Amino acid sequence: MSNVPDNLKYTKTHEWIRQESDGTLTIGVTDHAQGLLGDMVFVEVPDVDANFNSGDDCAVVESVKAASDVYCPVSGEITETNEALADTPEMVNNDPFGDGWLFKLRPTDPNEISTLLDANGYQEIIAEDSH
Repeated sequence: MSNVPDNLKYTKTHEWIRQESDGTLTIGVTDHAQGLLGDMVFVEVPDVDANFNSGDDCAVVESVKAASDVYCPVSGEITETNEALADTPEMVNNDPFGDGWLFKLRPTDPNEISTLLDANGYQEIIAEDSH
C-alpha cells in the first residue's frame, strides 16, 4: 500500500501539494506514482519565475520504465526548484514527500487549493487504478 500522508493535498494525476506557512505550495510526485514509474534517472523541473495554469504540464520525470509529465496542480508562479534532483533524481524514489520534492509555487488564486483531493480522496483514486 502506498504512503498517503493526511497533511497533504493530491491530484488525480498523482501530484502531492503541501501548503507552506508563507503561502507557497511545495509540489512533488506521490509515493504511488514513483512506485509505478520505478527508478528515476532524470528529472526536469520548471524554470523559476515561470507561470502555469492549473493542469499545464510543467515538469518531467523519467524512470527506467517511462517518462511522465508532471502537471501543475493550481495556477501560479514557480518560486523555487529542487536543483539537487539534477544530480540525484533517485531522491524522488527514496523520499517523495521530503527531499524528493520538485518545485515550489506561489498560487495565483489560493482558493484553487480547495479543489484538490484530500488523502482519502486520493486513496480512492489509487484503489480505482489498481482494478
